[in-house]
Amino acid sequence: MKETDDRQDDIIDEDLYEEIDPEEMYELIQEERRKLQEKQRAEQEKPKKRFPKWIFWVIAAAMFIQVIAIFPQTFSIPAIQFIQTSITLMQDDDVRSYREAVVVIEGADNKGTGFAISEDGYILTNYHVIEDQPMITVAFAQEGLYRGEVVASFPEIDLALLTVEGSHLPSLPLIQEEQPHEAEDVIFIGNPLQFNGIANQGDIIGMTWLKNWDQPVYMLDAPVYRGNSGSPVINDQGEVIAVIFATQSHPEHGKIGLAVPINYFQTLYDKTSEQNPE
Repeated sequence: MKETDDRQDDIIDEDLYEEIDPEEMYELIQEERRKLQEKQRAEQEKPKKRFPKWIFWVIAAAMFIQVIAIFPQTFSIPAIQFIQTSITLMQDDDVRSYREAVVVIEGADNKGTGFAISEDGYILTNYHVIEDQPMITVAFAQEGLYRGEVVASFPEIDLALLTVEGSHLPSLPLIQEEQPHEAEDVIFIGNPLQFNGIANQGDIIGMTWLKNWDQPVYMLDAPVYRGNSGSPVINDQGEVIAVIFATQSHPEHGKIGLAVPINYFQTLYDKTSEQNPE
């Protein structure tokens, strides 16, 4: 086991929220506007394709305008490029299928992400998303709203298992074999800021130890924001390998996402099931 002295003592940001000053915000908007204009000019010079370009750019422009509109409320975007990446990813059939299993978890004063892990309504999310919430709503994009009930909590790894009364629900499989310490181009889907079902991409660049944690967690080099708590991290086989729960300013890698390896949940849930058989 790694020595305690090597663990990161930096405060993690469980709300996935960071401050940004107005001047930096203005510079980011201008930079993204320039990039958007350059892409539009480049697309106009290419041969026409069957898919009407104006539809793509109307969607991109609408999402861009929405991001600008919510700046005064969130003050929280290092770059708007994550939206452009998401638009591209969501053209993929597999990613669209993954999105169907990702849900919005909402309590009285909290909101985050979760995802179904079985067709009969078991939902995985972060413990801090549902902690102290008297009522929990689970919203599927296609199936609608459900009342969520907590069936198991694992605060030591910031995960919680919910259940809803449903059947034949879209779900994501959990990886069963040994998990890698690094992985490129993983997909994660969540509800960052005021958006729902945003897909994005990043790399697992290793693992890190956190203060008061007994096991290391993944470091994710990716655009992770407020609302991504509970987002599934999906490998190229369509399997969930981790759950995003926080961000951190790392001394070597800068701003990174933190994700709980899914086998931690599987181990604890199996132990709980053995101790409390039906």
